[in-house]
Amino acid sequence: MLKRAMPLPAPLAPNDAHSVDSLYRQHHSWLEGWLRGKLGPSQQHAADLAQDTFVRVLQKQLLPPLQAPRPFLVTIARGLMVDLFRRQDLERAYLEALASQPEAQAPSPEQQALVIETLLQVDAMLAGLGSRPRQAFLLAQLDGMSYPDIASTLGVSVSSVKKYMVKALTHCLAYQLAQG
Repeated sequence: MLKRAMPLPAPLAPNDAHSVDSLYRQHHSWLEGWLRGKLGPSQQHAADLAQDTFVRVLQKQLLPPLQAPRPFLVTIARGLMVDLFRRQDLERAYLEALASQPEAQAPSPEQQALVIETLLQVDAMLAGLGSRPRQAFLLAQLDGMSYPDIASTLGVSVSSVKKYMVKALTHCLAYQLAQG
């Protein structure tokens, strides 16, 4: 099956020698092969990640002049691999937790998909937050722990927990505002 290059969006400069179209034609096969080598047992995702890499390039609107297009594409592809691995880890952890539940309490496949999507959204929202504020936030929100209990668990003062929570909530609000 032949793959077709995606059409160029209007904002790309027509005189740009490194247009997305030529970038795709010259480097897509190489990038997919590189991804296959990096993904090992998860090779079936290589084609999708290669396509997603070029979708990200398209989303950039204007493609800067590239002296070394392969490192540019690898940087984007690595970020997408990290996202894939995080998603797989979240799904695996959720499915393991489900397996430990009695079958009568198991959610439907639709509910499972919604929970996984919600977990991914929470993970994206907390990305970039330091480990202590993230832990404090999760202990408070998921486990319902009080600030003194969180302080004891983390080995810090209650005032530190309050600072962590302010930082986490501010981070979450900024994320929500950025998402529109």
